[in-house]
Amino acid sequence: MFGLSDLLSLIVSAFIILPVVVFFRESGYLLGSVLFGAVNPRITLGSGPRLFKIGILDVRRYYHLYSWFSYDELKRESRFAYVCLYAGPILANLTLAFVINMLLANGIIDWRETFWNRLIFYAFYYALFDIVPMRTTNGKPNNGKIIYDMLRYGRRTDYNHEPFLPSTSESEKLYLQEIEAIQEHEKNDPILKKKKARRAKLMQTVKRNNRQKKK
Repeated sequence: MFGLSDLLSLIVSAFIILPVVVFFRESGYLLGSVLFGAVNPRITLGSGPRLFKIGILDVRRYYHLYSWFSYDELKRESRFAYVCLYAGPILANLTLAFVINMLLANGIIDWRETFWNRLIFYAFYYALFDIVPMRTTNGKPNNGKIIYDMLRYGRRTDYNHEPFLPSTSESEKLYLQEIEAIQEHEKNDPILKKKKARRAKLMQTVKRNNRQKKK
């Protein structure tokens, strides 16, 4: 039966474990891109409005949803470079899973074993669906399919309607357009206007009460 403990486990998995696993996966792209001179690399965690941006790390409000790696171009392009680039996420998740599993097996980590086992599970889960060659959303190839085609046919993903890894510059333009559209919608939405007015009134009340306490 699904109980309270299962609900807590689900929340921890959705908001802590999965974002950590996805971050390691996207970091795998970064390692390969740095080795082969990626221009303007970026790791974007989540979707929606931007919370903060530090260097190449771009964190959005809904950080647990839809993360990706982007770059503008590679300075040193070759078949080997692209194989290494797309193999990076697989190796990153496998390394994460094997290292934590080794630490558990040797008793180095002896607390919250369920948490760590679940993290290992999701790391292997992502690695598995990256390794097996297949096509995913909108017919896009996964990393295994890209590597397979590169090794067997020597071809990239140019035959796809959309690039597998987006351009950082184009992603930033699309983000700014989306935020502008959201802000325009908020200005014209009467319900959101009322919510903003109530929020502003509440903040004024809180500030007024704080000033009175200080006096």
